[in-house]
Amino acid sequence: MSGTMRKSLFNILIMSFLVTVPVGLVFAQGSGADNVFGGVARLDKTVHDFGDILVTDGPVSATFTVTNVGEKPLVIYNVVSSCGCTDVEWTRQPLKPGEKGSIKATYKNDEGGYPFDKNLTVYFSEPKQPVILRLRGESHKKKLSFKEMYPVRFGDFGLKTVDIKGGNLSQGQRKSGEVMVANLGAKAIDVKFEDVSEGLSVRLSRNPIPAGETAKLIFTVTSDRNHWGKNYYYATPVVDGRSLRAVVSPSAANRAEDAGTEALVADPNPLLGAGKSKIGIYTVTKEDFSSLTKEERDSAPVPVAAESTYSFGKVKAGTRVNGAFEITNKGKSPFKVYKVDSESSRLTASTFKDVAPGAKGRLEVTLDTSAFPKGECLVILTLTTNSPSRPIMNLFLTGWID
Repeated sequence: MSGTMRKSLFNILIMSFLVTVPVGLVFAQGSGADNVFGGVARLDKTVHDFGDILVTDGPVSATFTVTNVGEKPLVIYNVVSSCGCTDVEWTRQPLKPGEKGSIKATYKNDEGGYPFDKNLTVYFSEPKQPVILRLRGESHKKKLSFKEMYPVRFGDFGLKTVDIKGGNLSQGQRKSGEVMVANLGAKAIDVKFEDVSEGLSVRLSRNPIPAGETAKLIFTVTSDRNHWGKNYYYATPVVDGRSLRAVVSPSAANRAEDAGTEALVADPNPLLGAGKSKIGIYTVTKEDFSSLTKEERDSAPVPVAAESTYSFGKVKAGTRVNGAFEITNKGKSPFKVYKVDSESSRLTASTFKDVAPGAKGRLEVTLDTSAFPKGECLVILTLTTNSPSRPIMNLFLTGWID
């Protein structure tokens, strides 16, 4: 395997880790858009977007405010950054009921120009599950024009992308987020949203948007038990009373990719992009286990895959590959898979039947390798389950296409 391909495979595995909840680790979720965790810790925000910055700006900082809304002292035990590029300080003394503390994160901004999205894992005395905060933005080596920073446009309404990551969402809860948008024109524009998917609300932080200025597109997704795993929610921008189709600048459409990586990433959403009229926000929805008692957790299903990777070896392009994953339920109650998501539309999976305690289940998959590029192939399957210890399971289908 070439160094470039090995790097690409590694990056895809890391991306799958970040997009979904890692096996055996459950992150606390806020109770709605007010960002209260475990009924005791309120944060003023869970995401800070620096927007567009320059490498020459040097380190940039964000502060998250924590309020104790519980009835006993609250302690911030630790804050762990996802990489060494972020330094963190936080209030060390216990917060009495009603008191406020802070978490200050500084992104060093010394790694060159590129988009960044960093996680902070916060451990409180309550809730027992960690809370995830995010720092994101885009660092540039040189100052860019508005058109370069917002390469997708509906008329004069500019966005960085129409495929917006909403993050992880638990059942019974809501997830809020925001992205920067811009007015690329010479006069103010009024933007409304029509044909908004059920469960999604979307608005702008200021509207009309003045000429040559930015605003925040603020969205909230509300979970429901008909939607599991990865789901898209859509809205149609209406600019000054007109529904328009997206125009994507050549610089955004023709970004170079590592050779051979086309088969390693998710298929593009056919409802989004150049010539389409929608924006899409996607979330990964899992079960909410936060109210389970110790006894309920001890009695829960525990799925264990015999192998998390199925290798089909070397095949010729166009071959239909059949494989299977065997999963044993080592828990004390039936194991259920709510949904199987695939990173490629060329992979189909069988219906996974519930597995009794001590029994084995089988997930059969078929991969159509036609139209895949030659070389290493990696397709990721994501299972959304009823197991508190493994709410999300990642399985991998890999091989070589000749």
